[in-house]
Amino acid sequence: MSKIISITAISSISPLGNSPEIIWKNYLSGNHCFSNQRFDHKDTFVATLDNDSKQVIVNLRESDNKYKSLDISVLYAMAAARKAVETAGWNPNAIFGINIGSSRGATDLFEKHHKEYLETGKAQTLASPTTTLGNISSWVAHDLQSSGPEISHSITCSTALHAVLNGVAWLKAGMADKFLVGGSEAPLTDFTIAQMRALKIYANAENNGVQSIEWPNRAFDLEKKQSTMILGEGASVCCLEIGKRENALAYIEGIGYATEILEHNISISAEATCFQKSMNMALQNTNLSEVDAIVMHAPGTVKGDLSEYKAIQKIFGESLPLLTTNKWKIGHTFGASGMLSMELAIMMMQNNTFISVPFAVAQIQTKPIQKVLINAVGFGGNAVSILLSL
Repeated sequence: MSKIISITAISSISPLGNSPEIIWKNYLSGNHCFSNQRFDHKDTFVATLDNDSKQVIVNLRESDNKYKSLDISVLYAMAAARKAVETAGWNPNAIFGINIGSSRGATDLFEKHHKEYLETGKAQTLASPTTTLGNISSWVAHDLQSSGPEISHSITCSTALHAVLNGVAWLKAGMADKFLVGGSEAPLTDFTIAQMRALKIYANAENNGVQSIEWPNRAFDLEKKQSTMILGEGASVCCLEIGKRENALAYIEGIGYATEILEHNISISAEATCFQKSMNMALQNTNLSEVDAIVMHAPGTVKGDLSEYKAIQKIFGESLPLLTTNKWKIGHTFGASGMLSMELAIMMMQNNTFISVPFAVAQIQTKPIQKVLINAVGFGGNAVSILLSL
C-alpha cells in the first residue's frame, strides 16, 4: 500500500477571509486583523471574522432550522468543511473519515447556558447535546451526509495537527482512503479571555503603548518584555488521501509528536524539549538543508516564542530555515491554529513567496520554498510537527 499522503484541499474561515485569493491577498498585506473591543472586564484586542465570513455563517445558520441552535464553532467547521470537500472533488455522500477537534468546543454556547443556570437554577433542553465536544464532527458529518468514522478530540492548541496525525494513521493503516481533518475555535468570550489574563499572557490594550497598538501581538519578537498573546477565531480543515493524487496541493513527508515532562501545568521547558523531539521525528528522513521554512507556533508569549526558537536552533544549528508565524496577524485560534499554519505553509509553497513577520529580524528568501515544517504545541506540552512538500 502507498505510504504517500496527499493534501487535496485545504479550506478555512478566519479573520483573513474564506477564499484562497482573499486570504493570500491579506497575507501579502502588512496589516493585522485585530480590533480593540470592549468586553465586560476591560478593552481587549481580538481578531474576529471578516464581514464576508460573518455573512457566510449567518447564511449557514439560516439555511436549516436545525442549525439555529448550534454553537458558532460548529458552524465555522461546517463552512470550512463544505468548501474543502467541494474543492477536493469528494462526493458528499461518500465514505470518508472526519476528525475535527477543538480546544474548548462550544465556548460561547456553554458560557451562555451556564450563566442562565446560575441565574435560574435550570438548564435548557438542548444545553448538553449542543455543548458536547463530539458536536463538531457529528454535525459536519450530518451536513455532508458522509458515512465514515466521526472523531472529535481536544489536545489544547495542537488539536488540529493531532487530527492530522490521526488521519495519517487511519490512511496508512488501510482503514480509510480519505480523511477530513482540522480544528475549529470560537474563543472570543469574556470568561475565556479572563482566563488568559489570569495567566498574564494576554496583550494589555491599555498599557502597551503606541508601538504595540501598531503590532498588538508581537509574535516572534524575541526582544519583547511582556507577553502579547491575542485570541482569534476561525476554523480550518484539509482533505487527506492515500497515494499521490494529481490534484494534490502538497504532500505530508513527515510527522512528529512529543509530550513535555512538565514542571508547571502550562509551561514548556526553556529549550522546548517537546519541540526538539517532535521536529526530530518529523525530519528523520530529511536532509535539514532541504527545509526551506518553518511556520512556528509562536503565540506571542515571552517564554513560548523564545523556547521554540531555541529548540529550532538546537535542531538546525546556525543554518536556520526562514522562520515565520501568522499569529501576529490573526491571533491565536487555539485548536484551529495548527491547520491555519498549514494553510500558510501551503500558500507560501504554491506562490513561492515567504510571508515574513514585519517586526522580526529581517530574513531574505534565496531559494524556492518547496518544503515547510509546521509546529504546534498546547497547554500540557503536547507538541506536533508536520513536514510538507510540493
